[in-house]
Amino acid sequence: MNIGYAILGLLSHRPMTGYDLKKIIQDSPFMHWSGNNNQIYKALIELLEDGLVTCETEYQDHSPPKKIYTVTPQGMEELRELAASKPEPADVKKSFLVQLAWADVLENGALSKLLADYENEIGLQLTLNREKIRRGNALASKTEREAFLWRMIDENIVSSYRNELEWVKNAREQLAIFESEEDRNRMNYQVTDKENVRYIELFSASPPIGTEQDALGLVSLCGENGAERLILHGEALSGDFFRLKTGVAGAVLQKLVNYSVKTAMVVPDQGGLGARFREFMSEANKGLQYRFFISAQEAESWLLKGV
Repeated sequence: MNIGYAILGLLSHRPMTGYDLKKIIQDSPFMHWSGNNNQIYKALIELLEDGLVTCETEYQDHSPPKKIYTVTPQGMEELRELAASKPEPADVKKSFLVQLAWADVLENGALSKLLADYENEIGLQLTLNREKIRRGNALASKTEREAFLWRMIDENIVSSYRNELEWVKNAREQLAIFESEEDRNRMNYQVTDKENVRYIELFSASPPIGTEQDALGLVSLCGENGAERLILHGEALSGDFFRLKTGVAGAVLQKLVNYSVKTAMVVPDQGGLGARFREFMSEANKGLQYRFFISAQEAESWLLKGV
């Protein structure tokens, strides 16, 4: 569908200048044309030559004259014919998918950042479009049925961004299973079977656990070894984990909770931590999904309890 159809549709609401058309097209979340002056005025010239629109020059005292375009009866008939024409198939071509197709050349960290950046961009677009919908359409609907159609368009756009967001989140989480052998070897851990329970004990990691992707690596490690319980020694955790303002602890622990990995953290020198983090530990130790302990023996006892 070309831009002329969109222009006829917009002019069916009211007469407009080229600038008016440009602004609406550029602000629209679904009109995919660039809306630059050349594109719009070239289309308007073609519509004028075909008798589908008229142009009236309005002179102003202290501003340049304005050209106001109005759709003709012939233009309305053309609009009806185009609206009834056979729909084009949905376009699923996305530049990011081309970029992703050969992203295997990247290191794990770079690939993770690529997907994280895309997730952030999609999240931003979802928020922006929800705000546009909240503010309302720039055009007043002529009928209740037209208002309904515009609501369906809004729903389609939001749904597309929501689905894309779910897809990229799922891709990031599943990517953890493809960690290289080098990444696996950076974890110093052992698998223990005791009282019919299997758990992973991570003594250290290089670099230390400090991102959601690291947490997904732990989830993958537990899954591969058939363990749903985990002991994390403080040496395996990054310094940012113990500074609440970084958000690292919340992000890592939430990911473990999401995958039902019961986690005990061994932090012997708890007195050396900040007051806010000690308060966080105190609250955490009231829960059932993760707790902090001074010794590995206490951590193990809690993990095995209630099994």
